Amino acid sequence: MVHEAGNTKKARLGILMLDTRFPRVPGDVGNAATWPFPVRFGVVAGATPQAIVCEDISPFVDAFVAKGKELVAEGCTGIATTCGFLAPIRPRLADALGVPVAASALEQFAQISANLPPGACVGILTISKTSLTAQHLEAAGVAPDAPIAGMEGTGFADAILNNRESLDVPAARAEMVAVAEGLVRAHPEVGAVLLECTNMPPYAPDIAHATGRPVFSIVSYLRWFQVGLLPPRFGD
Repeated sequence: MVHEAGNTKKARLGILMLDTRFPRVPGDVGNAATWPFPVRFGVVAGATPQAIVCEDISPFVDAFVAKGKELVAEGCTGIATTCGFLAPIRPRLADALGVPVAASALEQFAQISANLPPGACVGILTISKTSLTAQHLEAAGVAPDAPIAGMEGTGFADAILNNRESLDVPAARAEMVAVAEGLVRAHPEVGAVLLECTNMPPYAPDIAHATGRPVFSIVSYLRWFQVGLLPPRFGD
């Protein structure tokens, strides 16, 4: 379910969407109201959450490229994707599209790490720890020993990965907070939490409040990305 209101000719940022039907609540990457600037959405047919997170993404690369080319032709000067597990295809997308590509929220890892005090590290919250491989981490520049917690066994993961038509938002919030609290309890050295999944940002304020750590996500990443695509004017 994509909020088509986000599609505007003024958009510099094009967002490649997975083929989904679960609710895109405010704060979700696929809800146009999440963004304080125009965006254009493009759905990659057949690229379901299950296929991208848990299966081989190779068969979908050409489809991502084709949809990305459509967005560029429509005026987008930067492209993003909507799943942290797409980090491995970022170089291929950037080469084929000829514009900057932000493929995964995980690509913020190095910068966040550089901002933390000595002895602190970035902890990752992912929809599926079992599916997040060394290939994904290396492609996004994530340290191989980064603490990671997954949402396996939760209603949130079931709704997203199985592409349900409904999502219990209060329950998802409670699940997310519980897993994040477990992450920092097991790894007190975690100085910031990074959300791999682009459907997690609606719960970022609750995670930050519960853990006492700053929380970064696809929202923080693409707001930074957009400022480069269209620098704001001051004083005019």
